[in-house]
Amino acid sequence: MERVSDQGATLKKALALTCVILVVELAGGLVSHSLALLSDAGHVLTDVFALGLAWFAVEQSKRPADRRRSYGYQRVSILAALVNSVTLIVIVIVIAFEAVRRLTHPEPVQGAVVIVSALAAIAVNFYVVFGLRGGKSLNLRAALLHVTGDIGASVGVVVAGAVILLTGWLYIDPLLSLGIAVLIAYGAWRIVQETVNLLLEGTPADINLGEVTGEITKTEHVISVHDLHVWALSSEEMALSAHIVLEECPLGDAEHVVRDLEGRLCGRFAIGHTTIQVESCHPCGEIHHGAGEHNHPHEHVVLVSSSPAPAAPPPAAGSSSRGR
Repeated sequence: MERVSDQGATLKKALALTCVILVVELAGGLVSHSLALLSDAGHVLTDVFALGLAWFAVEQSKRPADRRRSYGYQRVSILAALVNSVTLIVIVIVIAFEAVRRLTHPEPVQGAVVIVSALAAIAVNFYVVFGLRGGKSLNLRAALLHVTGDIGASVGVVVAGAVILLTGWLYIDPLLSLGIAVLIAYGAWRIVQETVNLLLEGTPADINLGEVTGEITKTEHVISVHDLHVWALSSEEMALSAHIVLEECPLGDAEHVVRDLEGRLCGRFAIGHTTIQVESCHPCGEIHHGAGEHNHPHEHVVLVSSSPAPAAPPPAAGSSSRGR
């Protein structure tokens, strides 16, 4: 598995290079008056947020848990994702407004500057892609997806610049800008959906509870499972809690079952934090544990000792034996 320090270094380099692309396209868009190039710069800004978020999450994951945050600082990435999605929505509104204005009042665009700026962005993005490829973590895979999408958008900008340079048809610039705005909006909506699902403790999209249940119940000594919950602490860290009912077996065997389940759930579903409650003599599977209910509504168990109760001490001198 790729080390966290290696991931951080790779993402940090990719973030720096993407910032260079952003500056180049922003300057080129202002000089050439190309809304398409400025829109692509807005798309690159989403890459900056995505890469920055991935790098920030890696750095925060290094911080140990403490008494106030027993799960650590994994959910800092969710707050960053909220800021990310809001910024993306603002960018889409600005691009769409300017594109509609330019469709009614086209402005001259310097096609040569557009082409050179977009080609420079494509070259740097290809270098970033080769640096990110092969990563197994979700952070690196998501960052790779963002940068690959930006290459496609930059290719479209090159085509728009060529059309303007060869034909002088200026409407291609705002039309392509609207297409890029739709691309940004789609990415923003996916971020919003993922963020809301994480905040609602929803089951991660790549987890099938039926398959998790099957993995648990096929374990030796396990009769059934209930109160199964899987949620995400962050975009990469998942947790599980469940009650498993075991057939009568020694305590040592029950512990082996739990350890075996932890390993298989981590290996197959990448669930790294598991809390498994073992039940045998008093299973509570028939009791509904709905939201808001206080723990488990079991009757208190009274332990009765088989040894005789100790005799009561004699009353102290001067004390009264009368009841109230």
